[in-house]
Order: sequence, then C-alpha cells, then structure tokens
Amino acid sequence: MQVLGRQQLFQSNEEEIVRSKFTVRLLCLALFSFVSTVVLAQEFSADVVDLQNQPNPTPGKIYVGKDKMRFEGKEHGGKSAAMIINFTTQTTDILVPERQMYIESTQGTSPQRSFSFFRPADIENACGDWQKLARKPGGTCHKVGNELVNGRNAVKYEGTSADGDTGYVWIDPKLKFAVKWQGKSGGRELRHIQEGSQPDSLFAIPTGYQKMDMGSMMQHPAPPHQ
Repeated sequence: MQVLGRQQLFQSNEEEIVRSKFTVRLLCLALFSFVSTVVLAQEFSADVVDLQNQPNPTPGKIYVGKDKMRFEGKEHGGKSAAMIINFTTQTTDILVPERQMYIESTQGTSPQRSFSFFRPADIENACGDWQKLARKPGGTCHKVGNELVNGRNAVKYEGTSADGDTGYVWIDPKLKFAVKWQGKSGGRELRHIQEGSQPDSLFAIPTGYQKMDMGSMMQHPAPPHQ
C-alpha cells in the first residue's frame, strides 16, 4: 500500500525531509487505524528488522514507554530520522537530526492513531478490532494459535482482505505488542527485545531543534527554484 502519493507536495527544500525514504517507511507501517488512548503497559526496546532485507538487514529501533513510542532508523544513504508518538497528548513528532528540525502533527492527520494496530485491546481476540479497519467488507480474520518468535511466546493471527491478500500478525502477550507482521508486500519483526523502563529523554524533542510548520507549508508553498 502506498501511503504517500507521487505528486509533488512542496516546492521547497523541505520536501526531501517529508518525502525521505525513512519517513515513508515509517508511514507505511500505518496500514490500519483505530483511535486508542490506552496507556502502554510494558516498557521495552527492540530492533525492528525488515524481513525483505536478508541476510544482512539494517535494523531500526523501537522504544516503548508508558504512554509513548519512538521509532528510529536510517536511509540507504546513511541519513537518520526518528518518530516520537505520544498517546497522552495524541501528537506525533518526526525528528530530522541532520537539520535539527522536527515536524509535529496531531490525531486525525498523524500516524500516531495507526500505531494502535500493534497493540490490540484484547490479545486473545484481536480480529474484531482489526476487521473494523478493513477498507472493503468481506475479509476474514482468525487466530491461528501460539508460536515462538525469536524465543518469545506469541499469538499468531491470519487475515485475508476482500481482494484476497493474506497477512499475518504475531502478538506478544507479555508485551501486549506485535512482535512480527508479514504480508504480500513484506514484513518486519522485533529482535533483541529488552524489557525495562526507558529514559524520558528518548521521548523529548532535543534542545536546539526548530519546529517545522507543516500547515503553513501546505497552504503557502515556497516558489520553485529558478
């Protein structure tokens, strides 16, 4: 599923930030969305591994706090970026370290709503919530059973869309979080999971970062370069 279109969104240098491959990859995780304000119960950190980039994947990182999450990774060119999701304030911040800037969005336009997909309300009966997210009626979902994912117990689900595409999700009952997801276009899994409290600094905007006004950029794009 393509989350961002190919049309040009901005006529300024900031376009490369918004449309960077890493940002697109993060947004592509937002395939399903339902509103949730549940505080995350278990804090942990882990590597996020792209299952298509084997045998030497370049993992991203995920940090899960009590009510916040942080994703970070790098593009093929080596540029880094990070996304901080705050479930209490319902805001999402995309950090762009090489420019010391960040983009903030709120619920309704931000990916933060969509990441609730990774933490269903009922681990043992997640299909009901997920089926509400389907774009078309007629899909199916069922719990396959328990499997080990990198040595951790997980509940496996299989879902098929109305178009016939099949995907799988594995939920860790202790973390109450998806530790693997795989579909027609690829998949990812969490590895090297470390349970424990996460530093507050991971979820704060670094000192010196300037906020980029996305609304202003959309309404008043800069003129094209001559």
